[in-house]
Amino acid sequence: MDVSDILAAQAAKHKSVTVEKDIPLEVDVGFLTVTDLNPIDKESYEENLEEYLQSTARDGVQALFASLFSLPTLPSADGPLAQLAPPTTQLPRAKPLPKPKPPTKWEKFARAKGIQQTKKDKKVWDEEKQEWVSRWGWNGKNKEKETQWITEVPANADVEFDPSKAARDERKSRVAKNERQQLQNLARAQGAPSDRVGRKKEIDRTLATTRMSTASMGKFDKKLEGEKKLRGVKRKFDPTEKSIHSEKEANLALLSKLGNESKKPRTGGDDVLNVRKAVRFASKGEGGVAMARKSSGASGQRGRGRGGKR
Repeated sequence: MDVSDILAAQAAKHKSVTVEKDIPLEVDVGFLTVTDLNPIDKESYEENLEEYLQSTARDGVQALFASLFSLPTLPSADGPLAQLAPPTTQLPRAKPLPKPKPPTKWEKFARAKGIQQTKKDKKVWDEEKQEWVSRWGWNGKNKEKETQWITEVPANADVEFDPSKAARDERKSRVAKNERQQLQNLARAQGAPSDRVGRKKEIDRTLATTRMSTASMGKFDKKLEGEKKLRGVKRKFDPTEKSIHSEKEANLALLSKLGNESKKPRTGGDDVLNVRKAVRFASKGEGGVAMARKSSGASGQRGRGRGGKR
């Protein structure tokens, strides 16, 4: 029995697992992406768009799966896992490159004077110990005067003069000065306003607060020459066009607020008598005192009438 015709007919139903195109597909296994650089077949595209897109997508997925099955695998409890290769596609940055840091005051001065800055070594040679010691930090060379067992005292020094304490205070003052200069460099780099600008803003803010503290809230106060008009709080309106998510949240918040208001106990309602309103309605707007006088006068007349009849 010749089954070649049957196999050929069966193979014709399924496409080949190898994708062959004029320009080979670029497969990036690291990002699981396939790039097709072949030009679009305009005739097939216009004749049947859906079929053309499905065929192109099928070729890309087939090439991706063929690359995945060619990768080395690792055994695991869930089955073999393919070890992806590192990505080859260079994606653009999400944010721009960071701007270079502005030069400090010393860097500007060194550049103007042509001074070449050299980095100090962390270790220095100690002649007494005959070994390399740290320049800074614990047991550093900069603490030599604080730890030495004999120190020369100046002739005009005070009786309570402590050389170790004086050396320690001098070192700490240098550290504090360095930190202060670093903060000044950071403020200068960020463009922070000077002390004079800060004082001017503080004076303007104090003046505005003083004007608002009067009975007329500064409306009828005498204005200085060149003084700006006080700006009140501006009303902030919601934008006319909102996203569906924000509009949904606003509506849900409104419904929740209405539900909470309805659950609160009310002092006055349909089932509670409003005495003030009832008195005003019964007295026709004259008030409760006038209503009491009329009622007392009417009762007195009724009593005298009954006595006369007897």
